Amino acid sequence: MKTLDVNEVIDNARFTRFHWTVMWLCATLLIFDGYDLFIYGVVLPTLMQHWQLTPVQAGALGSYALFGMMFGAFIFGPLADRIGRKKGIAISFVLFSLATFASGFASTPTEFGILRFIAGLGCGGLMPNAVALMNEYAPKRSRSTLVAIMFSGYSLGGVLCAGLGIYMLPRFGWQSMFFAAAAPLVILPIVLWKLPESVGFMLRQGQHDKARATLRKMAPQLKLDAGTQLVQSGSKGAGAPMFDLFKESRSLGTFLIWLSFFCCLLMVYALGSWLPKLMANAGYSLGSSLSFLLALNFGGVIGAIAGGWLGDRFSLPKVMVGYFALGTASIALLGFNSPMPVLYLLIVIAGATTIGTQILLYANAAQFYPLAIRSTGIGWASGVGRIGAIVGPLLGGSLMAAALPLKMNFLVFAIPGLVAALAIAVFMLVYRQRAKPATAAGLAPAAGARTLA
Repeated sequence: MKTLDVNEVIDNARFTRFHWTVMWLCATLLIFDGYDLFIYGVVLPTLMQHWQLTPVQAGALGSYALFGMMFGAFIFGPLADRIGRKKGIAISFVLFSLATFASGFASTPTEFGILRFIAGLGCGGLMPNAVALMNEYAPKRSRSTLVAIMFSGYSLGGVLCAGLGIYMLPRFGWQSMFFAAAAPLVILPIVLWKLPESVGFMLRQGQHDKARATLRKMAPQLKLDAGTQLVQSGSKGAGAPMFDLFKESRSLGTFLIWLSFFCCLLMVYALGSWLPKLMANAGYSLGSSLSFLLALNFGGVIGAIAGGWLGDRFSLPKVMVGYFALGTASIALLGFNSPMPVLYLLIVIAGATTIGTQILLYANAAQFYPLAIRSTGIGWASGVGRIGAIVGPLLGGSLMAAALPLKMNFLVFAIPGLVAALAIAVFMLVYRQRAKPATAAGLAPAAGARTLA
């Protein structure tokens, strides 16, 4: 009986309509996910006035969705290893769309916070599974680029949210921003129809005919018949998946990945939640303040795509170290009085090197962990990173309440970037050194091993 390793087929496949469909659908879902995540920063100045919130209360309210995202990542990452990534993505999409829509009917901050927590569960579940699915099907030579392009939908969602906010908030009120979140549900039938299931999940479930049909779509030139046995290197073994993240010399790498996620998401959500309000307090109008948020997310699109392209040609850790260093400098400079063109440029750079780096962190984690625990690894990294996301709005609220000078707020927001740059630099050094002996001896890396630098 002929045996075929599906990982080799995927790694060496040409880019086809099948890959385009997976990338387009995942990117579209992340547009709506990004819309949901940045909506609070857009409506925050209006909500503070509407409910008479203090900065500390506003920071706490903004953290509810991020608490939900943390639990959603912890729950839906491992759950998708059991029920399939397609189902995990669909459930997450429906959950955050309906909860965000319902948030527009909230009459008290408590009701609003509960609904935002539920929406966060769905957002936290969709991200890691979409990244894992795209990473699983992307050809090896362009994997980082395709994942980055797909994940740039997240930043486009922020651009869409800020753009709609500039038009809708003065005309229809803050509730209209949440009501609009129900519209994306019209694409759910297309997602269920066209989005493929994980080929690894199909093999684990014994669905070999479906796996063969999927591989034929991805590689039409491939000759597959019923006598071909499909296998997948790095298949799941016994044991608790979470503990597998610390096996086979992965402990330090897992810790450094978690630390970099924490720092990056702290910066992303501190800026995403408080940038409009900080700029409004600095004397800019609401429309101008929201345009800064639009520029931040536009920079995220540029940074993600450029970072993925650079990562495929050099290495993701090297690119991330440079991004974090540049992000630290640009955020620190935001607090100084600058001409408007320079200010917009700094915000675009800050978006490129925070939102864009977040996307690269997901791609890096997906490449670090073996396929059998990839969704779990990404889910836990994202979940731990959500602690940083929770701290971000709370930190911003505390800084606002302290009435510090504008430059001090941005200096504090910049510090995590320096910590993350050091963490990734250590990660790159350790795992490059570990990869060298096998390479020098002319030996192939062990199954599931990662050469990241």
